[in-house]
Amino acid sequence: MTRGFYNLTSGVLSQSRRLDVVANNMTNISTPGYKKETYTDITFEDVLLSRVGNKDKSGNTPIGQGSYILAPSQLYVDYQQGSVEETGLNLDFAIQGDGFFAIQTDNGIEYTRNGSFSLDEEGYLYLPGHGRVLGMDEQPIQLYTDVIQVDNYGRISNEDGGYYGQIGVFTFPDNGQLVINDSSLYGANGQAATATQTPVIWKSLESSNVDMVQEMTQMMTAQRALQSASQVLKLYDGVLTKATSEVGRM
Repeated sequence: MTRGFYNLTSGVLSQSRRLDVVANNMTNISTPGYKKETYTDITFEDVLLSRVGNKDKSGNTPIGQGSYILAPSQLYVDYQQGSVEETGLNLDFAIQGDGFFAIQTDNGIEYTRNGSFSLDEEGYLYLPGHGRVLGMDEQPIQLYTDVIQVDNYGRISNEDGGYYGQIGVFTFPDNGQLVINDSSLYGANGQAATATQTPVIWKSLESSNVDMVQEMTQMMTAQRALQSASQVLKLYDGVLTKATSEVGRM
């Protein structure tokens, strides 16, 4: 009986976590460059099931394996590129292919695909709410003005041909080494490499790669599983209450 409590409780917790991830995906569907997350879980501590006697426990017979609970496995990020949409704004950029923009934040250098930039009070290119955008030399880019010209690789100049710098695009041997933080930027566990020949599309933004229909389907599936587990938990509680209060008096 108590084994059912373990299974159902872990199921409730697992579906709750899955709903949190789906909700986060749906919330960020309009965030430029956002990458879809997928929650997975695994069975925890598989145990050997055996048939044993009532008194003599020496002659046990293995009959299979089972698990009492589900445990979180991994949060996967889908780095597949979203569609690139033209905005016409001078400080909007999108990366075509693999790579990330580098942002100098209070926590050090962090990475993003969100190219919706602006200018701070000192004229530096920055990502609002996070920090300054770094160039290929990992230094902030100071523009002073948004009247600029940008080539296909993110090299920025003014109308007179004066050179400001090249927007940094950085890659990693394995994107799995990136860790998303609370600010929705990525921290890196390894060294980033510059990608000087990766195309940067000016006056455009990359859309998120979240599929709203798919997320809605996953949300409904998780909600139904959560509701079913909750209802059966109530049933278990009622059965145990009767077992301890009524059967115990007999």
